This record gives sequence, C-alpha cells and structure tokens, in this order.
Amino acid sequence: MQAFKRLTSQVIPLDRANVDTDAIIPKQFLKSIRRTGFGPFLFDEWRYLDRGEPDMDCSHRPKNPDFVLNRPEYQGGQILLTRENFGCGSSREHAPWALYDYGIRVIIAPSFADIFYNNCFKNGLLPIVLEGKAVDRLFQEVGPGYALSVDLAAQTITKPDGTVLYFTIDPARKRRLLEGLDDIALTLEHADEIRAFEEQRRKEAPWLYVT
Repeated sequence: MQAFKRLTSQVIPLDRANVDTDAIIPKQFLKSIRRTGFGPFLFDEWRYLDRGEPDMDCSHRPKNPDFVLNRPEYQGGQILLTRENFGCGSSREHAPWALYDYGIRVIIAPSFADIFYNNCFKNGLLPIVLEGKAVDRLFQEVGPGYALSVDLAAQTITKPDGTVLYFTIDPARKRRLLEGLDDIALTLEHADEIRAFEEQRRKEAPWLYVT
C-alpha cells in the first residue's frame, strides 16, 4: 500500500449527504476482486446517462454534464469534500477501491459510515472528520482553483488563505497511512513471533504437521 504523508490538491465538492456504497460503485461491478479498474465506474449512475457494465469502455459513454466529476474545472482533483454519513449502505470494499483508482486520496466529511471509514485506512485513503460548520464553510469557499494542503503527520488542513484546520485521527490508523502498511504488512511485522510459535507448536504437537 502506498504511504500517505501530505497532499495539496484541488477540492472536488460533492454536496450530497448519505452517499451509500452502491452509489459509489454499483452492485454490478462487484463481480471483480482485482482492486483496480474501478475508477472509470466511480459514481457510475450519477456520472453517466446510460448503465455501466463491468469491462465496458467508458471513453464514449454519454456523460451527465451537471455531475461534478465531469466538470473540467475539477479534473485531477484528489480531495473529495462531501456531507455526513458518507459511505453508508453495504460493506463492500470496492467503494474505497473505486475512489482510490479514480485518484481520490482524501475525503473530508462531517461523518462516515463505520465500515467504510475502516476500509479507507486499509486501502490508502485518508478520511477526515470535520465538524459540520467547518464543512459548511469549505462548501461556501470551494470553486475552481480552490486547493487544500493536507499534512497527515501534523494533522492539519491548510486553506488557500493560510487558515489552518486541525483534525484528529487514531494513532494506529495514522501510522498505517504514514508507513503504507496494509493488513498483510502489519502481520509481517510479527514474523519472528509467528515463526517461533510455529516451531514451538511443532514440538508440542508434531502429529499436526505430518503430511
């Protein structure tokens, strides 16, 4: 997993509350577990005027010109600003996969669904919780060219006028992102202890290891 330390990027304003995981990546795309290739189908039903299907070529699909991801001034943005309860609905890990594959690295909202929030940290995304008034103010200010600077180590968001916002994060989750540690990498940190346990277990119960 790629480490996250700091990022300065155009903000993409998605002014919707209770965005569920089926809106983030619709159910027909759950057939694949490759983790990649979901970016073109992010917010598929809002982004396009037809129905998307797995492995479809999206380059010629009719797009909804009013949807924020299709507006030219927000192309390349890596910070998504949205409303409360983002990521509600099913627990599909495809939702953070699709966001990451599109290029999103930070999501700012007043609240997140618990399972989605946890899945973000396992997949290199930084979900930041800010109080509602702070999010309201960001929505009032955001527009073309509006960029925020996010520093995970300092736990700060710096606005274009220099104003600094602070956010909290669990220390263990912060370390995961700073060091790029997924679940496998975290487990391998204890490789010596695991190896020692297996060796002791082999001595105590050798019949379990007979092939």
